[in-house]
Amino acid sequence: MRYHYYTADVFTDQPFGGNPLAVFPDARGLSAQQMQRIAAEFNYSESTFVFPPDDQRHTRRVRIFTPSTEMTFAGHPTVGTAHVLAATGDIPLIGAVTRVIFEEGVGPVPVAIYAQDGKPVFSQLTAAKLPEFGPPAPPVDVIAGMLSINAADIMTGVDFPQSASCGVPYLFVPLRSIDAVRRVRLNHPLWEKHFASLWARWIYLFSYEVERAGSHLHARMFAPSLGISEDPATGSAASALGGYLGVRDPRTDDTLRWRVEQGFEMGRPSILEVESDKVAGAITAVRVGGASVLMAEGWLEVPMD
Repeated sequence: MRYHYYTADVFTDQPFGGNPLAVFPDARGLSAQQMQRIAAEFNYSESTFVFPPDDQRHTRRVRIFTPSTEMTFAGHPTVGTAHVLAATGDIPLIGAVTRVIFEEGVGPVPVAIYAQDGKPVFSQLTAAKLPEFGPPAPPVDVIAGMLSINAADIMTGVDFPQSASCGVPYLFVPLRSIDAVRRVRLNHPLWEKHFASLWARWIYLFSYEVERAGSHLHARMFAPSLGISEDPATGSAASALGGYLGVRDPRTDDTLRWRVEQGFEMGRPSILEVESDKVAGAITAVRVGGASVLMAEGWLEVPMD
């Protein structure tokens, strides 16, 4: 049976940047095994498969697959799927902002689609779960060995390695310089030995030194167990980053904003806009958004089991 698909580059306004995504706007009839095989065939960080919602108050049900597993939540697939469905007319745009709700494994995920001249230009998800923090990170020297850098490259003051999640756990590792970020090479045997079984087994590292004017952080992300050697843009990590950074910010009642650059070492420059709302010192909402570019359209012949 033939299935219609689109591809988009997500968290970029330029073709061939950002994080590629395959979107199947009507995946009815596909089994989980077939969707997994299709995601492996595309070999993007994630592919999405869209279904009618279970709850008619919601817009669509979206299933997200990496090349090796299904995810309960992921940022660039959520943002990119919203853009694709809006850009192709599958979701009608209503004025400057169209609000939709996607059913994902983590729960309902609200997405705002911003439009200009009747076309989507920016999509922003609201994390379904507020940030939570996990067990203490491994010792700094163990983290440094796994990243193939020096222990002195890792910050250990107010910013220190810490695990956090907005539905997907990451180990956040702040580095002292953009040079340290660029020097990182994941040591897979050490990752397997010390990190593969942790609550936060996927590694997100960043520096406050940046490449582009206007950015606040320069980041990279590694998720070997997902079949992702390195990710060009990671919205679920950016959501949790809003918690990591938000609890460290001294402001108690404000909307905090950061622009994150990622994927530069891969030749896929990506820009993610992160917002955290704080009320009386507590984080009450986290949002992540960015632009996307529709790249391709096609059909895939899927053998029926």
